[in-house]
Amino acid sequence: MSLIILFDGVCKFCNGSVNFVIRHDKHNRFKFAPLQSAAGQDLLQQHGLKNNMDSFVLIDNDKAYTRSTAVLRVLRHLGFPYYLLYAGIVIPVGLRNLLYSWFAKNRYRWFGKKDQCMVPDEKVRKKFL
Repeated sequence: MSLIILFDGVCKFCNGSVNFVIRHDKHNRFKFAPLQSAAGQDLLQQHGLKNNMDSFVLIDNDKAYTRSTAVLRVLRHLGFPYYLLYAGIVIPVGLRNLLYSWFAKNRYRWFGKKDQCMVPDEKVRKKFL
């Protein structure tokens, strides 16, 4: 199974989220690429997505999911207890994405922004495209 997460590489919250997924990815299912990277840009283009830095993207077996649906699908793949949060999928997508957009709009103000994309250490570098 191929699971690729595209994330805002300069967003401190997004980097923290990636580190959370890395720590809890017990089956080594996920690969990662910053949206700002060449690999991230290529994947966005391949899936017909705009270069929209306010959206987290999950590519699951060549199908792209964005925003709240991407987040919930990642949680579903992390195992217990995180997959229980996938129950949020029953909330109408419009409402979920409204909350997602509000959070995304404020993430730099609340958590800060890095000057450059994260540089993974040797241990996790193989997880990055």
